[in-house]
Amino acid sequence: MTSILPIARHEWRQLVRSRVAVIGLVLVILLSIVAAATAAAHREANADIRARFQATADQRFDDQPARHPHRVVHYGHFVFRPLPALAAFDPGVDSFTGNMIYLEGHRQNSANFGDVRQSSLLARFGLLTPAFVLQLLAPLVMIFVAFGIVARDRDSGTLRQSLTLGVPAGRLLAGKLAAVGSIAGLLLLPAAVTLGWLVVGEGAAPLPAAALLGGYAAYLLIWAVAIVAVSAFAKQARTALLALLAVWTATAVLLPRVAPTVALGAAPLPTRLENDIGIQRDLRAMGDSHDPNDPFFTAFRERTLERYGVARVEDLPVNYRGLLAVEGERMTSSLFDRYAERQFAREREQAATAGLISLLSPTMAMQRLSMAVAGTDLEGHRRFLSQAEAYRYDIVQRLNRMQAEALTYSDDSNRNRDIGAAQRVRIDPDNWRAVPDFAYRAATTTEKLHAALPSALVLGGWLLLGSILFRMAVRHVTRGNA
Repeated sequence: MTSILPIARHEWRQLVRSRVAVIGLVLVILLSIVAAATAAAHREANADIRARFQATADQRFDDQPARHPHRVVHYGHFVFRPLPALAAFDPGVDSFTGNMIYLEGHRQNSANFGDVRQSSLLARFGLLTPAFVLQLLAPLVMIFVAFGIVARDRDSGTLRQSLTLGVPAGRLLAGKLAAVGSIAGLLLLPAAVTLGWLVVGEGAAPLPAAALLGGYAAYLLIWAVAIVAVSAFAKQARTALLALLAVWTATAVLLPRVAPTVALGAAPLPTRLENDIGIQRDLRAMGDSHDPNDPFFTAFRERTLERYGVARVEDLPVNYRGLLAVEGERMTSSLFDRYAERQFAREREQAATAGLISLLSPTMAMQRLSMAVAGTDLEGHRRFLSQAEAYRYDIVQRLNRMQAEALTYSDDSNRNRDIGAAQRVRIDPDNWRAVPDFAYRAATTTEKLHAALPSALVLGGWLLLGSILFRMAVRHVTRGNA
């Protein structure tokens, strides 16, 4: 190690003499700081807005006057997905998927109000966040600063001179790698400070934050090894620059943009209109609770009468219309769940295809790892959708059971013809005030790390490949100057 440090210090002195390199590093570090500040402010503002809107929605739901329970079913409710603390570092898919769902009876709505859908096309390339800076800009700056770290010495003849003086090629390249690695460390420093602040000031879990930092350190190390190795193989510094830019363009820009198109072609998703048509078709096939001659609900009425031991629905100890509502919601919700699971399965097929493509791109692997650990990946969005649907179903069935147990069949049937019945079917508002508020349960640290494991293995594979390439570069330098 002591013999490597002088080489690294020499490279740093060379770097300091280059104003372009120094200016580039300073600008990217400043950009990282700005990205961290703006992303944290954006996340805090979004979290505040969502919390405020959620409190308003909860209050308005609780403040409804006395009314028929089924009116409350159609009044509906709004729920918002709270942002995890690490979303300030990597917002992931949150800006694309939407963050609010309107919950109502007989329907399963999708999330709305994604930031990118309401902004310019420029935002779709990449939001200015610490994750974006490290994934795309940091490797590019490292390339421009260090592309000639070996090739330049070959051009000037100092490489042969160093080897002639007895400096082993392995030690020489290791020193240069230490210099490029220290550049990566400088670029990583603002991100480390940001993650530390998110842990201390915003309550982010320490282990995922540490996993994020370790993942980005490994990612930048992959680029450092690639830069040194390519520069060692290249005959000229210009050749090394062109080769490294080609690799960066292919792995950091093109593949992440092509992968979604390939995944969509491998597992196409039905459109919202196609889903709606399919759901309506299946609903008609299931039966109509408003049709007294419908075969399914005729059989349901007979089973209900037999269970309670009566001959007419008027003689039931509970309101038959409420029982119909409970059964109808159960049937429609099971249908909605089947369509949702089919959609989720297709999305997971697409994610698997993108995962295979990420074998060719450390940037894609880093993006997937970063979103999984931050809790802002597509699986986190699906978790929100599933929990919101479970909450919607619970609310609707609570209200349907209120209709079945708190109202009489006679009053419920005559509420549109009898003023007295219309008053009696309005139940106390305390019943919906007793409905619990929506509480989103985020993924645990174990679940996040487990989700990030495949991407971590891909990065590990790239590190292994980099070490092999580095050894080949050492042998190439040794043979070329023997």
